[in-house]
Amino acid sequence: MARLEGKIAIITGASSGIGRSAARLFAHEGAKVVLTARRKDALAELASEIAGAGGEAAMLAGDVRDEALHEALVNLAAERFGGLDIAFNNAGSLGAMGEVRSLTLEGWRETLETNLTGAFLAAKHQIPAMVARGGGSLVFTSSFVGHTAGFPGTAAYATSKAGLIGLVQSLAVELGALRVRANALLPGGTDTPSNVANLPGAAPETRAFVEGLHALKRMARPEEIAEAALYLASDGASFVTGAALLVDGGVSVMRT
Repeated sequence: MARLEGKIAIITGASSGIGRSAARLFAHEGAKVVLTARRKDALAELASEIAGAGGEAAMLAGDVRDEALHEALVNLAAERFGGLDIAFNNAGSLGAMGEVRSLTLEGWRETLETNLTGAFLAAKHQIPAMVARGGGSLVFTSSFVGHTAGFPGTAAYATSKAGLIGLVQSLAVELGALRVRANALLPGGTDTPSNVANLPGAAPETRAFVEGLHALKRMARPEEIAEAALYLASDGASFVTGAALLVDGGVSVMRT
């Protein structure tokens, strides 16, 4: 039996990378998916692909910093599919990079608003819909950066991603009796367009450096991280809540 048969899921940051892979996988595993990201054309292409493979998908483009978007996504899930069981709050950004002494307040705020406040706003609107269904699973994409490792120039990003773990822990204890689970997914370096090794202007040796940080000596494929998100979203993780799940290729334990 498909692992998400009969479930309804919202996926943010669905237009590329981990979110796109998760949308395909969740739909393949039986979920009806509601997709969001800023790029409407990419979302439409993905929704069409899912429908062509026999799945069901709805989409709404927007910015996760906008509270109205999250309310609209939950309403869309209810109107199109009947409710909400799962949310993979994956949208995020590297944001403002640089040493703390050179960061602007605007850059700091924008990073936290995208990565942390956007997740808070999502959960705020998703929780009542899940409670109404008798339970659910909230999954947030955090990072090993700010949790098991620090890198220069990543203060805003690290702070926002570490904050997600605190949010997850609070949600877990608030919602456990209501049968809503909350967990953080902590990927290592993943081969996506937003990875620092793939950014325009990145030196060829940057990728080799990033790969070498991992015990497995490579970056993850987005599909590998999507599989971990699927586990947390599914009933296979029915006794997992408040966790910070490292799916990082051993980068957190590397010391050589």
